[in-house]
Amino acid sequence: MGNSHAAPHLDKLDMKEHRFVDKAAYLKELESLQEQVMHVQQAYWHSKRRAILVFEGWDAAGKGGAIRRLTETLDPRGAHVWPIAAPLPQEQGRHYLWRFWQRLPEPGTFAIFDRSWYGRVLVERVEGFAKPSEWQRAYDEINEFERLLIDDGVRIVKLFLHISEDEQRRRFRERLHNPYKRWKLTSEDLRNRARRPQYELATNQMFDRTHTKHAPWHLIPADAKWYARVEVLRQVVARLSEGVDISPPTLDDAFLREAETLLG
Repeated sequence: MGNSHAAPHLDKLDMKEHRFVDKAAYLKELESLQEQVMHVQQAYWHSKRRAILVFEGWDAAGKGGAIRRLTETLDPRGAHVWPIAAPLPQEQGRHYLWRFWQRLPEPGTFAIFDRSWYGRVLVERVEGFAKPSEWQRAYDEINEFERLLIDDGVRIVKLFLHISEDEQRRRFRERLHNPYKRWKLTSEDLRNRARRPQYELATNQMFDRTHTKHAPWHLIPADAKWYARVEVLRQVVARLSEGVDISPPTLDDAFLREAETLLG
C-alpha cells in the first residue's frame, strides 16, 4: 500500500492566521459539523461499520479540545476515546502494537486514539526508548497493521495538529500561570520542547513513510483553536462519509402503517 501523493510536511503547511470573524460564526460552523458527525456515526452504527480516528500533534496543540468537540454529540455507546500514555506494566514486554489490538472498535463503533502506535516512531525514537533498528522497522509494521484493518473494513482517519513554537510557548505560559490549568504542564512537555528539532525530523519522516492512499495524514494548522477544531470535524466528516450512505435507515412499511395507526 504505497503513497498515492506527496506526504505533508510541517514546513510546507500554511500557518497564516486562520480565524473566524467572531465566536458566533465559529459556533454556527461547529454545530453544523457536529450534527453531520452525529449522522455519520448513526450510519456507521446501523451498517455495523467501524472507524479509527488517530490524533497526534505537539504538546498543547489542542488534541483534547478537538476530541471533546468531536464527541459532544456522539452516542457514547458507539464511540470510545483511548488516551495513550506509557505502556502499563501488563503491556510491557509485549510487541508495541499488542495494546492497540485490544482497543480496536467493535462493529458499528468509533475508536478515537489520543496519541497512538505512532509513538513508536516519535517519542520512543527521540527519547531513546526504542532502538534504531526497532523504530526503523516500525514504519513497515505500522503500514501493515493499518492495511490489515482497512482490508477488514475499518476506515482510518489520521490527524496531526501542528502549532508554531511561539504559540506552544504561549500556551505553556498560560498553563503555568493559571492554577486550574497548571496540572496540564509537565516536565515531559518542557523536555520535548527542548528537543523540537528532533521531533520535527521524526514527524516529517513519519509522514514520508506512513502517508498512504487509504490511510493518509491530514495536517491541521492549529495556532487558532477554533479553526483547528472545525477543520478536524471537516476532515472526519469528509473521510468517514466518503462512499458511505449516511441517509437515515428505512423502516418496514408494515411497521410504519401500524405505528401511524396507533400514534396518529
